[in-house]
Amino acid sequence: MKIKNIFITGISSFLLLVGCTNIDEHVYDKYPANDFYGTAQGADVALASVYAQVGGNWDGVGYAGADRGWYDLNCFSSDEQVIPHRTTGDWELDFARMYKHDWLPTDSFINNTWRWLYKSIFNANLAVNQLEASKAEPSKIAEAKVLRAFFYYLLIDDFGDVPFYTDNNITVDQIPQASRKVVYDFIVKELTENVETLSATKGGNYYGRFNKWAGYTLLAKVYLNAEVYTGTPEWAKCLAACDKVSEGGFSLHSAAANASSPMGNKYYELFGDVLPDDETILAIFATANVVSRNIFTVRSLNGPDAQTLFGYSGWNGTIVPKDFFLKYDDKDIRKKQFRYGDQGGGINYTIDVASLDNPGAAPQAGVRNTKFYPVTPSDGGGASNDFPIYRYADILLMKAECNVRLGNPAAAKPFVDQIRQRAGLGVLAANPTLDNIYNERGFELNWEGHRRQDMIRFNKYLLANEFRGASADFRKLFPIPTAALDANKGLKQNPGY
Repeated sequence: MKIKNIFITGISSFLLLVGCTNIDEHVYDKYPANDFYGTAQGADVALASVYAQVGGNWDGVGYAGADRGWYDLNCFSSDEQVIPHRTTGDWELDFARMYKHDWLPTDSFINNTWRWLYKSIFNANLAVNQLEASKAEPSKIAEAKVLRAFFYYLLIDDFGDVPFYTDNNITVDQIPQASRKVVYDFIVKELTENVETLSATKGGNYYGRFNKWAGYTLLAKVYLNAEVYTGTPEWAKCLAACDKVSEGGFSLHSAAANASSPMGNKYYELFGDVLPDDETILAIFATANVVSRNIFTVRSLNGPDAQTLFGYSGWNGTIVPKDFFLKYDDKDIRKKQFRYGDQGGGINYTIDVASLDNPGAAPQAGVRNTKFYPVTPSDGGGASNDFPIYRYADILLMKAECNVRLGNPAAAKPFVDQIRQRAGLGVLAANPTLDNIYNERGFELNWEGHRRQDMIRFNKYLLANEFRGASADFRKLFPIPTAALDANKGLKQNPGY
């Protein structure tokens, strides 16, 4: 079993200090707060309160790992996964409506994501204030600012113009709404001024924390989508940020055969217990029922199927839509994550799904996904698989995309070919097109939280699919939640809602 010691390091240190039996030494609650947060242990406590919001848990908390939060909002509105209502009466219509682009400002996914992001920003503001006031180590102040930029980046990506503040001495009803461009400029400024100050350490205490390489990856992501956010593309700047990440010594993880893996390949170590640091840039660590959780495979599999494989029942929820699944080549090792057809024991997952909502899908309709094949400890409430927020395969594909968009597809080809060859496929016969890169991003990064953003950037998000017609342009943004509009009368709803 892995030892989870990253986000809780600061909290653990703090508890050890205040629990010390020698009351004459290191009793930090007898010192001014500024003295405490200026220490290495105190700085970690300030940061731990922010990082604690990243891991996925119930009630829509976190980036990924549990349900009804940021991950579900961004993944179920794309083409890569959906939970259909079942003809047995299981699963409410919320998930199917998300896939069909029928969401409302009152939906729980939207409310939960908004609340989570603003709680995270509040904690980040507090950490920045504590660390600056105590004159903490510059790398720790930079880390808090980069974390705050991360949350604001997720906000503008989903909601566009958002309430913006960096000082917690303001009431909710008074927080002004800033344009997407203004917040984008703030994010870029915070990142460019602070990323170089971050620690260059990989792994260890920086597994799951923003080090220099994760900071540059975030900056690359912001530049990658600059045209969506501001109308002005920044492909060259994105490419330069990706090049900085490459200085960190990352490489693609092996895809060699591995008989001990449930899917027979070392590639799937990227989605298992402690994620390999050759490719993983930033991860969420999880120990189910302790810190975070990962529900994605148990939520997908039919109850008896999961019982046979893992010893506990699955939720019979998430499926992979037929059109997405059928794009995979049979020789692609990444296709091993999908479970379809006759599995024995009365389990037969059909590729075709007749309906998502009325009357719904049959109990065994839909391809299932075991990408995050559960690691222990695990149970019916989730597993302990860590989650990759950023990994080097994404950097290579961003480099490829930027080169194509800058008119240099020949320079893009080696990056795409590396990804394809790792997957057991041949190199491209010609220089890559944007469609080649879009498809490869789907094959490589499915179920990792990138697809909605990619679909919008490649102008695929509004296209009709098997279960709905073309969507209106306003669906590229989610609505500001009704509860937020009620709390702050100065906010303006996004057009179309």
